[in-house]
Amino acid sequence: MVAMRQKQNDGKFFQTTKRGEIQELKEELHAQDKAKQKDAVKKVIANMTVGKDVSALFADVVNCIQTDNIELKKLVYLYVMNYAKAQPELAILAINTFRKDATDPNPLIRSLAVRTMGCIRLDQVTEYLLEPLRLCCKDPDPYVRKTSAICIPKVYDINPELVEDQGFIEILQDMLADSNPMVVANAVAGLAEISQICGKDLIDLDNKATIPKLLAALNECNEWGQVFILDALATYNPRDPGDAEGITERVTARLSHANPAVVLTAIKVVLKCMEAIDNSEVLRMLAKKLNPPLVTLLSSEPEVQYVSLRNIRLIVQKRPGILASDVKMFFCKYNDPIYVKLEKVDIMCMLVSDKNFDQVLLELKEYASGVDVEFVRKSVRSIGRVAVKLERACERAINVLLELIETKVNYVVQESCVVVKDIFRKYPSRYEQVLSALCENMEVLDEPEAKASMIWILGEYAGRIDNADELLESFLDNFHDEPLMVQMQLLTGIVKLFLQRPSSTQDMVSRVLKCATEESNNHDIRDRGYIYWRLLSTNPESTKHVVLGDKPSIRDDSQMLDKNLLDKLIVDLSLMSSVYHKYPEEFVTRLTIAPTATNDDKPQDEEYDEEDRQARRREVQEELERGPEPSRNGTAGGGLDLLDLGGLGDDSPTVAAPAVQKVQVLPPTQPGQGGRTGFGIMATVVRSSGEPRLLMTFQNNSPGPMSGFAIQVNKNPFGLAPKEQLACPEIAPGSSAEVSLAMAPGQLNSGTPPQLPSTLQVAIKTSLDIFYFHVPLDLSAVLVESGALSREDFTPIWQRVGEAGQKVSMVNLSRPMDAEAVKSQLALDNVHYVAQRAVDAGVLIYTSCRTTNDCVVLSEITVSPGSQQVKVASRSETAVVVPLYEAAVSKRLGGR
Repeated sequence: MVAMRQKQNDGKFFQTTKRGEIQELKEELHAQDKAKQKDAVKKVIANMTVGKDVSALFADVVNCIQTDNIELKKLVYLYVMNYAKAQPELAILAINTFRKDATDPNPLIRSLAVRTMGCIRLDQVTEYLLEPLRLCCKDPDPYVRKTSAICIPKVYDINPELVEDQGFIEILQDMLADSNPMVVANAVAGLAEISQICGKDLIDLDNKATIPKLLAALNECNEWGQVFILDALATYNPRDPGDAEGITERVTARLSHANPAVVLTAIKVVLKCMEAIDNSEVLRMLAKKLNPPLVTLLSSEPEVQYVSLRNIRLIVQKRPGILASDVKMFFCKYNDPIYVKLEKVDIMCMLVSDKNFDQVLLELKEYASGVDVEFVRKSVRSIGRVAVKLERACERAINVLLELIETKVNYVVQESCVVVKDIFRKYPSRYEQVLSALCENMEVLDEPEAKASMIWILGEYAGRIDNADELLESFLDNFHDEPLMVQMQLLTGIVKLFLQRPSSTQDMVSRVLKCATEESNNHDIRDRGYIYWRLLSTNPESTKHVVLGDKPSIRDDSQMLDKNLLDKLIVDLSLMSSVYHKYPEEFVTRLTIAPTATNDDKPQDEEYDEEDRQARRREVQEELERGPEPSRNGTAGGGLDLLDLGGLGDDSPTVAAPAVQKVQVLPPTQPGQGGRTGFGIMATVVRSSGEPRLLMTFQNNSPGPMSGFAIQVNKNPFGLAPKEQLACPEIAPGSSAEVSLAMAPGQLNSGTPPQLPSTLQVAIKTSLDIFYFHVPLDLSAVLVESGALSREDFTPIWQRVGEAGQKVSMVNLSRPMDAEAVKSQLALDNVHYVAQRAVDAGVLIYTSCRTTNDCVVLSEITVSPGSQQVKVASRSETAVVVPLYEAAVSKRLGGR
């Protein structure tokens, strides 16, 4: 009770507000009274915890390490781990104590010493750690051996060669035969971590003695130990069906574990073993055993449910029979989060069969009557998926869709229209009773996909819809205002109508062909229009076979994964890749060993590979201490495409300073490298006074003052790097500070092409912690003021790129703009006016811009009077820059 009361009073150490107490703490740390000394160390730890810099007391705190009090020793070890990186010379002074404690009679102190030395990431400490670690690996106490097993991969991460040369990997492999299950589990975890780093399989599962040892330890270690062992077993390929059955018998007991991680990992092992079993009765029994744990996972918290559902989707695709009779378990509850509901609906569609489609369609109909628009749309689409998947369910699905269309809810009708089009494609000339209902609700169609679907239906069934010509003509009146998808379908639909009713639709087909070939600026529309024109003018009968011929049947495989990806994800069940449904390499960066350079003239630091997060953080931390590197210049050519510029005039509007709008890049709740929170950042990159500038607002939400700011920027496509040291005064708790940092281009070139969204990876070091974040980088920040081209320079680049390299995008404006307004707005971002000319559709404006690394982008911007859309046709010899340019133009013109 006394000890508990003391711990409850330890909160007082966090309440001090005194200034200049370092000297006072130093005196208390040297006090003869051990209780006073322990309180002083607690005060130091409290200050360290709230972000105050108490590294000046390192030597004084280390002196307190010579004590028999375990609580005091733990506190000192915690302090040493935190500040050893900043005070490596002084940390060496504590090594003798660590080595001495590693031989202490108390096993808790022995394990504490080894664990602490492993956490101090210094090469000097590693050398002294090897012998104590070797002894502790053979310690008679299992707690010490368990701690040593985890310490070996930490040392390997610091110095791999030393660990291999000293035989620690072999020691770790020998620990797989340890009598204590937790030692075995930690040895497996350590070998797995080292295997990931070095790319070798260090757990010798092919050794006949290894598997029985792991299975024996499985029943006695804690839940996370079980996960490590099961993950190792999942990589084992059974020698024969008997071997696989033996493993499943020992593992199936884990299927009833309370921890979902253990359950999913056990399922992964069973699925792997099922591949080696050829007895159908055994497979049926195993499938039956896998059913209850999967169903039980659906009663967990929503987040666990979501992870389970993502894994279940993989299992259902791999072995659909396991849950074939349990579709009801995936019916949505009223209080399920939307992300859980969407996953459940997908699994329902995967499990639907001739036996249960009635239940599924009734359930989906109920969902389609809800209030959550996203979920309603998903439900209506799923009704169509069921119909396409099962011919027997189609009649029932059509009736459900008719009932939904009668509700006349806008988004329900639009989704139903898309779904009916897919049903007609799967089952042509059937279920035509739905046509009249769709035609009656055409006025609610305002989404491109729904319009395109309705036009496809009108063209395909023009012979059965009496007023199809009138309905299609209503779309033709606004041909140029419609999105590309609608224009393409409208062109094809009217040609289909003409082929079925040639006498009454001659004028309509001529009109749409003129719109497509003479008035449209889109290449796809023009090409399709010319093809139809040529077909109709040469051989109308052959055209019928081309346009009205039988189409291949469709099937629903939208939720099915590629077989190779599915096989990989089944092996990775319960890992992040099974949630993302992606290969791990697509979202995880690992440390890669670059091949030896063949060109000795090329500096090694110019070679850039994606690095493991921890390795990159260590590199950033070192660079933060050194400051910015010397500048290195890099250039690349660039350009895009255009038309004849004869008769163009020139005029340049005045360029004004861009407006500054910062975004939150680091919320105060996001932890730093050391796990501390309380530092928030708003930031943006703008171009000001002829150079890019990183503007930031620092907010201190921590309980202590914040100082010692430093910055490091990662390599990036434009090579942006700080031109100067980060200058920021100390920020008091609850206060904020504004920072402006000039950036120099061409210094930290990554050698990789820019991509959307373009960002700068930044690390900020403070007295509180090191924080990592991404700052959005608009192309406008790296467009130079001297990027204007003359007409003589513009034309060759435009013609050299040609239409083949042209990219076209439409920008929706918040309000109509005339040509002068567009020119003046773009000038704010250093998009320079070259020339303009008048056409029937409005005004064509030609512009040029140049990035800091010499990529040139040209564009032709079509501005129509009174229109809330402008068309941007862009050409560049560096095509990867075009998407960034389109995004910058859209943002500047108020695209919505």
